[in-house]
Amino acid sequence: MQEEELSISKFSQLSTINTGTLSRILKGLKPISLGQLQRITSGMKLPEDGLFQEYIEECFASSSNLRRIRPFIIRCAELGRLDCIEEVVGKLLEDRQYNIALFDIAELLFKQEKLQAAALIYSQVAESERYQHSERLALCRYRLFNLRLGENLEENLAAATQFELYTNRLPEMEQLDALKQLMHIFGMVHKWSKVESLAVQLQQLASSLYHLKNESHRLEEVQATQPLYYYILYAYLARATVHEHYGDYNMALKFVALYADGEHWIREQDEMAARIIAQFTEWATINTLLYRLMSGELEVLEEYVSYVAVHEDEIFIAMCHIIQVANMHRINVDDIAEKFSGYIPYQVEDIIAGAYQRDIIKEAHARFYKDFAVYFFNQKQNFTKALEYLLASLELSVRINSEKNILVCFTLFEKYREYASTDAKLKFKTLSSEVHEINEKKNLLLFDSV
Repeated sequence: MQEEELSISKFSQLSTINTGTLSRILKGLKPISLGQLQRITSGMKLPEDGLFQEYIEECFASSSNLRRIRPFIIRCAELGRLDCIEEVVGKLLEDRQYNIALFDIAELLFKQEKLQAAALIYSQVAESERYQHSERLALCRYRLFNLRLGENLEENLAAATQFELYTNRLPEMEQLDALKQLMHIFGMVHKWSKVESLAVQLQQLASSLYHLKNESHRLEEVQATQPLYYYILYAYLARATVHEHYGDYNMALKFVALYADGEHWIREQDEMAARIIAQFTEWATINTLLYRLMSGELEVLEEYVSYVAVHEDEIFIAMCHIIQVANMHRINVDDIAEKFSGYIPYQVEDIIAGAYQRDIIKEAHARFYKDFAVYFFNQKQNFTKALEYLLASLELSVRINSEKNILVCFTLFEKYREYASTDAKLKFKTLSSEVHEINEKKNLLLFDSV
């Protein structure tokens, strides 16, 4: 005002703040609200966040006032001023009484998908939490775990391993989804004993809660993402998948029978229950045929293909399994590959995910290219095409950092290197360099952590 030679009356007009309020603010008799700050900033023709750094001092000039600070944090999140959020939250957490309020703000930002700001607050609240077994600490770690997940499988595994210890400290309903998510992550890196252990926990917890809900109705007000019976069925599905990968198809079929039997014990009779029961019954039908196929009953292949053909969302995953069966039993499935050629994507972005999570599909895609390469090596002796698929698998495996697939691809390429063209060898060299860089970075991170 001095620089622009403005009177209180003139600046009152520019800022649309009445002269009495403006006078009290200038005399230090009235704290500035966020709305008033925005009008002052506008009157000064500054960017909206032009005075945010100075406003932090204003927020703490007298006693901390969450009614003033809360909207400021939210607006900082909307404008991407993470530096201001970090400073404000750090000052507030000097007094642990603000942990609960800040956690609630983080939850609001999380729901609004202001994820960087939410992660910043969750992290600071978690660090200041006094009690290591508190539910709030576990929830902070759970949110940070979710926010850390990406397409890099090894980084996801590290995040899952760090978070797993907090799982049983979460509220029971949150535990259900956390266990399911952990199962996916460990499954994508083929740690099947861990998947089974988590599936057993999920089955036991969901069964216990379902019993309590039906006996006492005490859980009616608390809802999980899915109905409780869904998690019981899903645990059976996961355990069947574990035994599939163990090659124990008889045991896998026993678990298939369990998740096919939902209609006989699920008490709910609404539309959602009918839909979920139908979905698991469909999976049971297709997986029964699959496990019979994998165990050597090749006569059911035609029935399996016919069933899959009318369930488009399942065709790509079914093709993954058909190629695995072809490699296991050395059979020719050219006609089936031709029939479903339109459902075999050549780019990850082309995949129709259907009922499957996109990250699971990416890992399946990488394995499919590798298995298809093996099929071309074994069945068709078409080394050019086989190496093309193998390099496609390696490229995607490097992208998602699937160490197991990378190792298999390296081994196969070296085995058939003599058949590789100059371009194929050059691409392999480039991808090998990327793997080396990933490993160097990983070793540096491990060294730093030590």
